[in-house]
Amino acid sequence: MQIGFLGGAREVGRIGISIKSKKTQALLDYGVMFDHEPGFPMHVPPKEVDALILTHSHLDHSGALPVFYIGGKIPLYTNRLNLDLTQLLIKDFIHLSGYYLPFEYLELKTMMQSNKHLDFGVEEKVGDLRFQLVNAGHTPGSAQALIETKGKRLLYTSDFNITDSQLLAGASMDYGNLDAVVMESTYANEDHAERSELEKRFVESATEVVENGGIVLVPAFGVGRSQEMACILAAHHFEYPIFLDGMAREASRIIMNYKEFLRDPKLFMNAMHSVDWIEGWRDRRKALKAPSVIISTAGMLKGGPAAFYVSKIGKKANNGIFLVSYQIPGTPGRELLDKGICTIDGKVRKVKALYKHFDFSSHCGANQLKEALRKLGGKPRVFVVHGDEGNCELFANWAKSELGLDAVAPKTGDTFEV
Repeated sequence: MQIGFLGGAREVGRIGISIKSKKTQALLDYGVMFDHEPGFPMHVPPKEVDALILTHSHLDHSGALPVFYIGGKIPLYTNRLNLDLTQLLIKDFIHLSGYYLPFEYLELKTMMQSNKHLDFGVEEKVGDLRFQLVNAGHTPGSAQALIETKGKRLLYTSDFNITDSQLLAGASMDYGNLDAVVMESTYANEDHAERSELEKRFVESATEVVENGGIVLVPAFGVGRSQEMACILAAHHFEYPIFLDGMAREASRIIMNYKEFLRDPKLFMNAMHSVDWIEGWRDRRKALKAPSVIISTAGMLKGGPAAFYVSKIGKKANNGIFLVSYQIPGTPGRELLDKGICTIDGKVRKVKALYKHFDFSSHCGANQLKEALRKLGGKPRVFVVHGDEGNCELFANWAKSELGLDAVAPKTGDTFEV
């Protein structure tokens, strides 16, 4: 089995992994990198690809897939929930960044029509490759991929989380003996707060602001995080008004059709029925009139309705802005955390509202990454990807020195035989 690293090596974004046997080539994910203009993984001629395997909808894993449908059709293996959420995100991506992209809505449509639905634990065969998808615990429908050829077994973790959340069950990591593992390392250098403690702090802080007559804005990613925040508030019996705005509405409607992917479908439906869905500007202005929690995209305050809410909520000291997602340096969310400033009414101003960060990550923290690797059977070769600022090298060195595994942090363009 030959493994090629097309992107996502020693960086977070544009992940793409090539798996080749004697007769067959499959690509695991094919995402984009967000900079001033989108960056893509290394090019692979579509005629050389027999299958595309998509692990989840986030654009750093899915955003470049339509490239393979410019002139042809390649089977795309993923589950329907992933597919529908991916369509939602790529549609928005084309709408916002179409000028920079080599594909259009037509290619996205062809991609949707090329899907081969694959449920968790069902084995599929393409040429001399056999593969299946298993729960990754990262976003609704997210998967890890197990691949086998000529008796060699590889696990690609993609983005994963072994801790249960209110929304999802964590990944189990019990997959028998493996010869190789391609593992993410996003948080190889830090641990997350204990989940139940973090939830309690978040709900208490939100309650305090609302009871003092304020509004709490919770900027959150539309797929996964927004729904998780609504579930947390429902699980803790938060009794004040909650509004849901932005892409989170459409994503939530999609997830409602696939409740079998959720840890507690009843809690999810309760959460969705207890929030007020904001459908337009009249609703937005109404939401700002009384104490409440507003969950809205975008998670890093970069556009979306959240940017509008900040300009209203940020002016008053009795309000709160609670960031619940990772904030990339240079984004408005990061500026708020680091400097306490935001663009309000077209000018950069000091934010008067209380602002806090709650680390509700859907990735493993450092200790969980180590625990996950310890759980894997056999003595797999370890390829560490999807980490920046030295995280890939850091985690590979740990796997080598502590577990005695053959571990590397590959560079883009590297290929290995297993």
